[in-house]
Amino acid sequence: MLVDAIVYLGATVVFVPVASRFKLGSVLGYLAAGCVIGPSGFGFVSDVDSILHFAEFGVVLMLFLIGLELDPSRLWAIRKSVFGGGAIQMAVCGAVLAVAGLAVGLSWRGALVAGLAAALSSTAIAVQTMRERGVLGSPMGKVSFGILLFQDVAAIPLVAVIPLLSSDGGSEGLRFAGFAKVIAAIAAVVIVGRYATQPLLRAMAKTNLREVFTAFALFLVVGIAHVMALAGISMALGAFLAGVLLASSEYRRALETDIEPFKGLLMGLFFIAVGMSIDFGLLARQPVFLVLLVLVFVALKTAALLAVAGPLGVPKETRATFAALLSQGGEFAFVVFGIARTAHVLPGDWDKRLTLAVALSMALTPPMVLAAAALEARLFPPKAREADVIDAEEAPVIIAGFGRFGQIVGRLLFASGLKATVLDFDPDQIEVLRRFGFRIFYGDATRLDLLQAAGAAQARVMIDAIDDVDANLRLVDIVRQHFPHLTIVARARNVGHLYELRKRKVDLVDRELFESALSAGRRALEALGVRPHEAYERAASFRRHNLALLESLGSEALGEEQRTARARAARDELERQFQMDRDEIERLEGGDWQAERE
Repeated sequence: MLVDAIVYLGATVVFVPVASRFKLGSVLGYLAAGCVIGPSGFGFVSDVDSILHFAEFGVVLMLFLIGLELDPSRLWAIRKSVFGGGAIQMAVCGAVLAVAGLAVGLSWRGALVAGLAAALSSTAIAVQTMRERGVLGSPMGKVSFGILLFQDVAAIPLVAVIPLLSSDGGSEGLRFAGFAKVIAAIAAVVIVGRYATQPLLRAMAKTNLREVFTAFALFLVVGIAHVMALAGISMALGAFLAGVLLASSEYRRALETDIEPFKGLLMGLFFIAVGMSIDFGLLARQPVFLVLLVLVFVALKTAALLAVAGPLGVPKETRATFAALLSQGGEFAFVVFGIARTAHVLPGDWDKRLTLAVALSMALTPPMVLAAAALEARLFPPKAREADVIDAEEAPVIIAGFGRFGQIVGRLLFASGLKATVLDFDPDQIEVLRRFGFRIFYGDATRLDLLQAAGAAQARVMIDAIDDVDANLRLVDIVRQHFPHLTIVARARNVGHLYELRKRKVDLVDRELFESALSAGRRALEALGVRPHEAYERAASFRRHNLALLESLGSEALGEEQRTARARAARDELERQFQMDRDEIERLEGGDWQAERE
């Protein structure tokens, strides 16, 4: 077990960073690691089935956490993308793939099960990929997430009806017994999740022992998953259902915090196990057939997804990525194919072939997403927004950059009854501020024509609050050259930026964090027992020393060694000043200050 753990961790730290370095995503790195260390690779690990069953708890925990985010009100808010978009996707993809199953000789029962199972996509891969690419909150990401949620729910009845489709000649009573067992397990999870878990969670929380609460959270998820497995249902589906039932619990955030670390580790192990489960021996025996099977499966599903992308509201510039994200088979397909084999719905080696096809389709997803993104970038290049036509009223102040720094300056001026023309380069920021009545214009403040249109020739003050240091300095150069009458009040990001502004003869400069940090330090001194007046004096003394030091170090005549020596001397002088202040206070108060401070 220890040797296996070393193998898994070693493969992870080798392959995942390489895949991430080439922007292939961490999932492909895990899959590649599994292929290399598995039985079809170097054979470092041979018992793949046991590892896959253990690693499936990563998917279990992930779906439990997804379920925790879906309280009934939120689920109702996204009902259109979940129940509408998900149903359309399942119906279209399932029908296309079922027809393909009939074409290769499967019975109608086998084709139906194979088509619907293959229509399911991998929630683990799709969500992980969207998070890494930062598109989970985009319109395409929201539609994809809704479809994935519907698939997770739809897998429950799909698993439940497989015993009813059994063609092994068993009695109707046995088939309905299997169906009844599934329904009973789901009902048990609903009852336990709705009525029993809340008081138990409350009791665990009252112990005030974090490890006990974490243990109970894991016990809850694993226990529910085991009940579902006994009924022949995927453990992940039961965990998802349990998460939905606990979504409105006051302990939702605590559960998320405790389970998240286990989920991340086990998800990686799950992807490694999927890579190890790829049967390259079967692939070597039937290479042409299996390669064609994978390519046709992915091509048909991709085409079906592209066909439904428009009606589902996916923007045309992201439809290729949408299809690539959901083109693979899902982890639930492994469960469905296994149950279908037991029920004799899938004949011969079809369960192994389809399982291999799903695993290989997972490995194809990261490069397909990259190819789709590159294609979209060529077909739909981002259009640069034209600068706004500025019809600004005559104003004495121009504010360049209206982020967190510029907003405070602007609000103070507006509250004082002064007009200002605001230029900013963030279109989303502009739309928000316009809704609140600010006169703000989109455009690059370093463009001379925009400055002229903004009234720089008539204005008196330029507030340079641009966040980017290079653009900030470029604006100063333009203003100095073309509008020398303007008084510049500039924002400095750091000391180096401050020196560059001083070189340009900008005297009214404020470091964006200096004053607030100084205030926080003064409050910290007061909280530690220093008298408010003394804390104020200490902060003022520090401010004087710091500004004097910066003025001294900013001299172009000083070399690097001279600056370092002067900075050290200034620090020593400040320490001596503080010591003198403390000695004076102790002398006047008879040492009471030190006792109070301690």
